[in-house]
Amino acid sequence: MTITATLPKPITEYQAQSAEELYRRTVAAKQTLGERVMILGHNYQRDEVIQHADFRGDSLLLAKLAAERSERPHIVFCGVHFMAETADILSRSQQTVILPDMAAGCSMADMAAIEQVDQCWEALGRVVPVEETVMPAVYVNSAAVLKAFCGEHGGITCTSSNAKAVIEWSWARREKILFFPDEHLGRNTANKMGIPREQMIVWDPYQPNGGNTKEAIKRAKLILWKGHCSVHQMFQPVHVDHFRKQYPGGHVIVHPECHEDVVNKADLIGSTEFIIRTVTAAPAGTIWAVGTELNLVNRLKHELTDKKVFFLSSTVCQCATMFRIDAAHLCWAMENLAEGHIVNRIVVPDDDKHWAKVALDRMMAIS
Repeated sequence: MTITATLPKPITEYQAQSAEELYRRTVAAKQTLGERVMILGHNYQRDEVIQHADFRGDSLLLAKLAAERSERPHIVFCGVHFMAETADILSRSQQTVILPDMAAGCSMADMAAIEQVDQCWEALGRVVPVEETVMPAVYVNSAAVLKAFCGEHGGITCTSSNAKAVIEWSWARREKILFFPDEHLGRNTANKMGIPREQMIVWDPYQPNGGNTKEAIKRAKLILWKGHCSVHQMFQPVHVDHFRKQYPGGHVIVHPECHEDVVNKADLIGSTEFIIRTVTAAPAGTIWAVGTELNLVNRLKHELTDKKVFFLSSTVCQCATMFRIDAAHLCWAMENLAEGHIVNRIVVPDDDKHWAKVALDRMMAIS
C-alpha cells in the first residue's frame, strides 16, 4: 500500500470563501479536534474570530489559562505575536502554540528592540552602577527577548493592572526603574502614586543618553522608554470634553496606555478587564464613554443593552495588527491542525524562555 503524504493547505484557498462557509468549516474542524485544541481570543479580536474562542480575556490571563489546561496539546492564540510567545513561555513542554497569522504583531512592542535596550543599559552603566541601581521592568506587551532581558538582570514584568505593585517592588530593591516600552502606562501609574515629575525622564533610543544629561539620569527615579500604543494614543482630551457636553451625567473610563491629558480628565482608569467588569456591573441606564480598542467597545455596546456605551473617539481606533487575524486565517490554521499539520507555530528559544519565565514568575508572586 502506498501512503501519500499531504501538504498543508495554503491560506489562499480560504481567502475567497464566504463568512458562512468559513464559520461552518471552523466549527467542523474544532469538533474534529475536540479536547486536543483550545482557542484563545483576546478582548480586542474581531467578532467573527472571537465567537469561536473557548476563553476571552487579556493576554496574560489567556496565557495562564493555556498553562493551566495542559491536557490540551494545541493552543490557537487569536491575538498578536508577543501574546502567543507568552503562552509558549508559560505552557507545558508538550503543548504547541499557534498564531493564525504571523503578521499579527504589536507596534508598541516593536518600539523597543533588544539591541536598543542593550545599548540603553550600557549607556546607563556609564553614568551609574546599573546592575545595582537600575531595575528593568517590562510591560507584558513586549517581545519574549525583552522579558528575558529583565529576568536575567534581576528585573520583572508588569501588566496594566499591577504596574503600581511592580513599581513598588522595584523601588524596594533598587534606586531607579527602567520602564519599557510604554511610557504612558509608566507615567500614569507614577502620577497616581504621587511621584514628582522631576523624578521622571523619557529615554529616546534614537538619542545619545536617551536625550538626557548625565545629571538628569542620576537624579531620575523612573526612566520611561519613549514608546506608545498606536490605538490608545489616538484618544484626545477634546474627545472627553465633547462627550461631557453631550452627556453631563455620563462616565468616562479609559485605558492607562492613553496619554496623561486624557487620563487626567477621565473618571476611571484601568485595564481591559477592569473596563469590562466596571461597565458590566454599572447600574442600568448609566451612560459610558470607553477609551480603548473599538472591537471591545462595540462588543460591550451590543452585549450591555441595559446601559448606553459609546466609543470615546470619533475616529476609528482599531488594533490594526490584531485585525490581521480574520476568519480565513483561523479556519486555515484549524483545518490544517485537524489534518495533522501545525502551521505558524510559535517557539521561544529555551534560554529566552527560561529568563522570561523568571521575570513573569517574579511578577505573579506579587500580583
